[in-house]
Amino acid sequence: MPDTGLYHDTRPGHPRAALDAEAVRQAYRRWAGVYDEVFGAVSRAGRLRAVAAVNAMPGTRVLEVGVGTGLALPHYAPEKRVVGIDLSREMLSRARARVAERRLGNVAGLVEGDAECMGFADGSFDIAVAMFTATVVPDARRLYREMRRVVRPGGELLFVNHFAAEGGLRWWAERTLAPLSRVLGWHPDFTLGDLLENPAAATEITPCPPFGLFTLVRVPNRPAGG
Repeated sequence: MPDTGLYHDTRPGHPRAALDAEAVRQAYRRWAGVYDEVFGAVSRAGRLRAVAAVNAMPGTRVLEVGVGTGLALPHYAPEKRVVGIDLSREMLSRARARVAERRLGNVAGLVEGDAECMGFADGSFDIAVAMFTATVVPDARRLYREMRRVVRPGGELLFVNHFAAEGGLRWWAERTLAPLSRVLGWHPDFTLGDLLENPAAATEITPCPPFGLFTLVRVPNRPAGG
């Protein structure tokens, strides 16, 4: 696998404000009303690429973690039975309105809940996809472990996310914004090592438009010891 520059776990002396569930709720309560307009366009290419990948995979039971306002929901193939989970009641309200307006019969449920501690049974899904979510949760590795739990062995985990730059103007901006994580509701300085204890577990790492700002990461849910 080529060196993508995404693997660093920590940056010594780099201040980062801790997130918790209430900080995330408050942040997305503020963002809910303008989220689609502010973030929808810039995230569209990554979102569509992730859904296209899901649609091409075997299995019909799909979990979208951090479903937000439901921007991705209209793009899933009709045969995919999609359940979405999100911590923000305000965002879910907009997602439910989208499902009703678009008559999305393949959306099996939208659940308010914590992505780090989901109420689904082990192996409930064939695929779990988290788009722009790993930087939001307080503990991304716990999110990853929970997604592994609720996806059957042999299923797939997909992530689309912003990962921190290694240098340049964007690196400087990310470091500057890091102490504001609680206000923003996400970590600007997030790395692949913050998500995966073993980044080599990822079998696909693909930059997405615009300008590679987001990256698609695919991780097969291999059985323990596999």
